[in-house]
Amino acid sequence: MKAIVLHNNNEFLLEEVVIPQPKDSQILVKIMASGFNPIDYQMTDHDASEKKLLHSPILGREFSGIVTALGENATQFKVGDQVFCGSGSMGSNGTYAEYICVPEEIAMLMPDTISFEEAAALPSAGLTALQCINRMQAKITDSILITGAAGGVGNILVKLLLAKGYENLIVTAGNENSIASLVKLGIKSEKIINYKNQDIYEAALALNNTKKFPFVVDLVGNEIAVVAARLLQTNGIYVDVTNFSTSDSREILFSKGATILNISNYAYGLEKNYTYYKQGLQELAILLQQKLITPPTIEIIGKLETATILKAHTKLRENKTEGKKLIMQIV
Repeated sequence: MKAIVLHNNNEFLLEEVVIPQPKDSQILVKIMASGFNPIDYQMTDHDASEKKLLHSPILGREFSGIVTALGENATQFKVGDQVFCGSGSMGSNGTYAEYICVPEEIAMLMPDTISFEEAAALPSAGLTALQCINRMQAKITDSILITGAAGGVGNILVKLLLAKGYENLIVTAGNENSIASLVKLGIKSEKIINYKNQDIYEAALALNNTKKFPFVVDLVGNEIAVVAARLLQTNGIYVDVTNFSTSDSREILFSKGATILNISNYAYGLEKNYTYYKQGLQELAILLQQKLITPPTIEIIGKLETATILKAHTKLRENKTEGKKLIMQIV
């Protein structure tokens, strides 16, 4: 099969490699589309902590495709089934390739309401958003501040919260396109703070009746994390999706006696807690099938070529995705 392989000099090359064979309860999937995530480029940074998560020289952590073979103990799928999956480090290789073997327990049948490209955009952002909601355990009437709400995770988090009946959402965005996309999702324009020309702290308090928030979801980090921490009420719940908190934000959160929820799909993969993946993808599939949520907005970057990888990584590194999920078509 063809695959994009990362070499020790950090060069990506298109190569022919052996097609993996499914063992035990694995399925072999012909990949139709693959999603890009920030962790992809972070794994190529020599000094980054994400480098240690590299389990294969073929990168990529989510995909959609068609089942082409079954392991001897696989029972949940049949050849020809269309599936989507957040493979993370649990696959035979990454998803910058034509084929992958994964445990059948982490794959899910695709809803027939979406395309392969849209399905490949779902697992990482969708599972992250669901974990935020499930671990927060906020009441429908609680006010929730979400920074960076127009990004990949923020987009689907807002969709899920609105689908579940949450209304007291105050969000931040940084440009008119992002603001327009949030309004299209159902967020009232007056509940959107443009952090480029508004003071987030003052604006958020004004929109929340001068009260601080019981729940803050930070999807930005760095200096925004400090403002987000200041806006959390005493003993509030701070949801950190970025791992980009600062010493100042951590000091503020400690002084408030905050509960900090660090959001990570990777933790469940380490424990081989496949139920987490299956249940999450199943919930997303049902919501999509019933059209209670819509799939992420995507941008197809290109085919299985090194130029596609470099273009996607550059867009992610420079934060120029404009809230769109970057997708590579494999066939």
